[in-house]
Amino acid sequence: MSTVLKGARPYGEGDPVDVLIEDGVITAIGTVDVPEDAEVVEAGGHVLLPGFVDLHTHLREPGREDTETIDSGSAAAALGGYTAVFAMANTDPVADNAVIVEHVWRRGQEVGLVDVHPVGAVTVGLKGEKLAELGTMAASQARVKVFSDDGLCVADPLLMRRALEYSTALDVVIAQHAEEPRLTVGAQAHEGERAARLGYTGWPAAAEESIVARDCLLARHANARLHVCHVSTAGTADVLRWAKDRGTKVSAEVTPHHLLLTDERLATYDPVNKVNPPLRTASDAEKLRTALAEGVIDCVATDHAPHAIQDKDTEWAAARPGMLGLQTALSIVTETMVRTGLLDWRGVARVMSERPAEIGNLADQGRPIAVGEPANLTLVDPDAGWTVRGAELASIAANTPYEGMRLPGVVTATLLRGRITARDGKIC
Repeated sequence: MSTVLKGARPYGEGDPVDVLIEDGVITAIGTVDVPEDAEVVEAGGHVLLPGFVDLHTHLREPGREDTETIDSGSAAAALGGYTAVFAMANTDPVADNAVIVEHVWRRGQEVGLVDVHPVGAVTVGLKGEKLAELGTMAASQARVKVFSDDGLCVADPLLMRRALEYSTALDVVIAQHAEEPRLTVGAQAHEGERAARLGYTGWPAAAEESIVARDCLLARHANARLHVCHVSTAGTADVLRWAKDRGTKVSAEVTPHHLLLTDERLATYDPVNKVNPPLRTASDAEKLRTALAEGVIDCVATDHAPHAIQDKDTEWAAARPGMLGLQTALSIVTETMVRTGLLDWRGVARVMSERPAEIGNLADQGRPIAVGEPANLTLVDPDAGWTVRGAELASIAANTPYEGMRLPGVVTATLLRGRITARDGKIC
């Protein structure tokens, strides 16, 4: 199987070149002879990047197939330029054992649009009471590399310490949803002037920052790898900087919505804007963008969270937190990081592909665009734009906060090991 990308610009640099892909591997870059049986993609000078990797995706299968399936979520990921996603463990039943994680892994293989890597739960049933079967899941066919109780915090410091210690023997990552639960009882929105004026119970920044500080100390003493999910406050970025300066093995992600959106959206009372952790202030968003550009925050992760209409189209307090993100992530990063000059396209490759692949220990993802490397690739038209319509996205759910917005940057093709999975807005 051969594919030729005609006139692509790797990392958006230099003159357009041709890229020849054979049997899933890049075999030539430059001016190439097109094999007779090759599929030709006219790239038109578009930016060529390594395929994106999402460390934080909710695919809802098993249990909530009314909101998303591995089929529909994989389609959304491919259309968004992703070649690998990590599926979170808060399914029903919870992915806290080898049977469930192997089911998720096999379904991903069957669909075949992206590599689906199941995330295993840290604790049994996400209850925070005893450790799940980390070793069994790591040794299963799914080869689980990341463990998280995302949606809930591993709040017990002794349990978190044991998980970190155990993870070192397995060479896996513990990813923490940083939220001190005693500080967020009944919380509905970022604790601040707007929440108080609108009558929302506040979610204080310290609830996140205190857990991140605690876990960085625990990880340092255990010499373990800690990953912080969906960083949302400027204070958390400061804690991460402090910890990294002292050699702590900590990485962190930020979501596209925390880079762009702020608590100004609370004024509409629209639950599409409800997310956990909540949208913060404009000052927080600005400092998160800077921290991402500087590498204090390592990568972008979508926290793609589909919800049924009845779980979102309701009063704010009863609504489930979460937003769609797979198909809009590249556009939000383009808007907040590229157009502002904070990142060039190599920087986008770093935060959306290379670093998440390294954190998730994926040897064949996030690789350089070079001869001999796997052809997991994304082609992007940086000058095109599109208007977001939730009903037109590939996800079963439609809860996007960007409804009706005109966004820059369009994924024109995605290739998984040389096979075109999405092209011109359609699944192949």
